[in-house]
Amino acid sequence: MLTLPSLVAEWSELLTTQNLYLVCAESCTGGMLASACTSVVGASSWFDRAWVTYSNSAKIQLLGIDPALITSCGAVSSEVALAMAENARLRAEKPASTISIAVTGIAGPGGGSKAKPVGTVYIAWSRPPLADKEPQRLSQRFLLQGDRQAIRLQATKKALEGAIRWLNPQDLMTS
Repeated sequence: MLTLPSLVAEWSELLTTQNLYLVCAESCTGGMLASACTSVVGASSWFDRAWVTYSNSAKIQLLGIDPALITSCGAVSSEVALAMAENARLRAEKPASTISIAVTGIAGPGGGSKAKPVGTVYIAWSRPPLADKEPQRLSQRFLLQGDRQAIRLQATKKALEGAIRWLNPQDLMTS
């Protein structure tokens, strides 16, 4: 099993070798992803910025998420995660060479529902367009287990694992 420090080290190397930057938009992880990324020496060469947009109003004000999207889909949804990722990337200093990761979910112990139980987490990734195409975006739903801290840690690890897979698919196949 990969540890958070080993995932960050691998992610750091991928971003550095591909001359890319990272921005994060976090809700349920509360800055854990940004903290993990900036814990490594040299992160300033690839880490641009992060937002902790825990409330709906923060998502709207800081990331420009359409309030109607939150109303229709819920703050914990693929649609909102994708909007968070894309809008964060567009707010980066160098959006044309920036990857973004967004996390939104229900860490618990309360707040869950039958449709979205505690542990429901959506993670989205966005990267700049290749050639004349649209930006590339991906969202994934996870149902994580454990207490609040365990869910937040798992979400942080899943965000990095997914980002690594996306930039370098064969890396996690051998892990």
